[in-house]
Amino acid sequence: MSAQIIELNGVPAFAVVPVAEWHALLARLEEVQDIADAKSARESETFPAEFADRLLSGESPLRVWREYRGLTLQTLAETCGVTRQMLSMIEHGKAKPSADLLGKLAGALDCDMDDLHV
Repeated sequence: MSAQIIELNGVPAFAVVPVAEWHALLARLEEVQDIADAKSARESETFPAEFADRLLSGESPLRVWREYRGLTLQTLAETCGVTRQMLSMIEHGKAKPSADLLGKLAGALDCDMDDLHV
C-alpha cells in the first residue's frame, strides 16, 4: 500500500492513499464486518417452529417461555419471589404483572420484557 503521510506541527496527522487502494480497504473492512455479523448470528438463540406457533396462536407468552425453558410454575414463582397462584393468574390473563415482576420474569426466562407482552 502506498500512502502519503501529512504532518501537522511535526506529528503525523493525515494519510493520503490512492482511491483504488481506499476502495480495496473499504471492501476488506466490509468483509470483516460480514464475518463478525455471521459469527454473532450463529451464537444467537434460535427457536423451534412449535415455539413460534404457540405464540402466534395467542397462547400466553409467559406460559410458552416458561415451558420452553423447562420451568414449573412453582420454580419460576420461587425464583421471582411470588406465588405459584399469582403466576397462574398472569398466565390465564386474570392479573397483570408489575413492571418489577415483569423484569424478574424476563431475567429468569432469559428473554426481553417485551417478549412477555402480557
